[in-house]
Amino acid sequence: MSNRLNTPNDLRAFWMPFTANRQFKKEPRLFVSAKDMYYQTHDGRQVLDGTAGLWCVNAGHCRPKITEAIREQAGELDYAPAFQLGHPKAFELANRLIDIAPEGMSHVLYTNSGSESVDTALKVALAYHRIKGNGSRFRLIGRERGYHGVNFGGISVGGIVANRKMFGTLLTGVDHMPHTHMPEKNAFTRGEPEHGGDIASELQRIITLHDASTIAAVIVEPVAGSTGVLIPPKGYLQKLREICTQHGILLIFDEVITGFGRLGAPFAAQYFDVKPDIITTAKGLTNGVIPMGAVFVTSEIHDAFMTGPEHLIEFFHGYTYSGNPIACAAALGTLDTYREEGLLTRAAELASYWEDGLHSLKDCPNVIDVRNVGLIGAVELAPIAGEPTKRAFSAFLKAYEKGLLIRTTGDIIALSPPLIIEKHEIDELFGKLRDVLKDNI
Repeated sequence: MSNRLNTPNDLRAFWMPFTANRQFKKEPRLFVSAKDMYYQTHDGRQVLDGTAGLWCVNAGHCRPKITEAIREQAGELDYAPAFQLGHPKAFELANRLIDIAPEGMSHVLYTNSGSESVDTALKVALAYHRIKGNGSRFRLIGRERGYHGVNFGGISVGGIVANRKMFGTLLTGVDHMPHTHMPEKNAFTRGEPEHGGDIASELQRIITLHDASTIAAVIVEPVAGSTGVLIPPKGYLQKLREICTQHGILLIFDEVITGFGRLGAPFAAQYFDVKPDIITTAKGLTNGVIPMGAVFVTSEIHDAFMTGPEHLIEFFHGYTYSGNPIACAAALGTLDTYREEGLLTRAAELASYWEDGLHSLKDCPNVIDVRNVGLIGAVELAPIAGEPTKRAFSAFLKAYEKGLLIRTTGDIIALSPPLIIEKHEIDELFGKLRDVLKDNI
């Protein structure tokens, strides 16, 4: 690759997402290639990927089975409409997904991102109740600090203030449960915290306020990732399921991050042994290579729509790129890679070693909490007085300089490496992060 392509001479046109654009364009950080666990920068350095790209490259970078599947498909069938037409790989992929999905999940709708998956799930929930004659169920319940993408439905049920505050009233009829972050009781917990399961009872209070007959669905991330890795307290998800079942409310698990092996099981629903009614996915579905998402629903939900004359459209929803042939090929190649290398359960094998390495950082300067589950971890830092987020962002910049990619949100460092990571690379990751934190940022 020429130096001209490695270093663009003008960075102005691209308005970058979730980025401090002015800072970046003064000191660009550009990746030009990647392989397995490492990125290559424009200035020739290797960077260990501690975040699976953006929570998505679960099988590592530039894996041959995936890239070859894309190459072959692009030369055979580049695009096929999804409305009233189809192509074989879309059906093959759906069947493969159902094979690894939690018990009871029997049908799949395709999307192009986690944000679209969330909006699709919310629409399915609302339409389902209307079809069942319960049109009064229009309310959607999310959670404080929840992240469900950036479309209007997702930021409405989401609970991250910065993602919401500039966009007006958003969807009406939305309420939020409290988050489960209790550092005063659960700091430095390994795995699921002991305290906080009773917070799920706040859903009952919201139901009492609005009446169950007005509530369509509750949506939560089993592990809240983008807000800084909040692990559900013991019994919390089980209690949510119990309350939703009692009141006829659909429970949606947003597994855009936790899906496809992140916790050591194909899905968090299986890891926590809780059965939702709808699951949203994306990210790891195609290993981040091509945009694609999928929404899983039960037969009960699917079959409720399959009424009336057979020539009529049952659900007026979909995308131009729903089940795109090349995306389906990428997903099938990804599933093949997961299966052949045992990656959907590999996090369970490494979880203990990962946990020990992560918690070894608890004595570093400014560390006020460490938490983990599966191959996810977080290091929470004490904020600099009057300058929130600056300490973690400084850590991000220093880590990049030292050859490590981390993710920060607020003053929290989040980690989620590709599932192919080896123990010596875990050692490298935490060794470099320790060096960053010891600099007393």
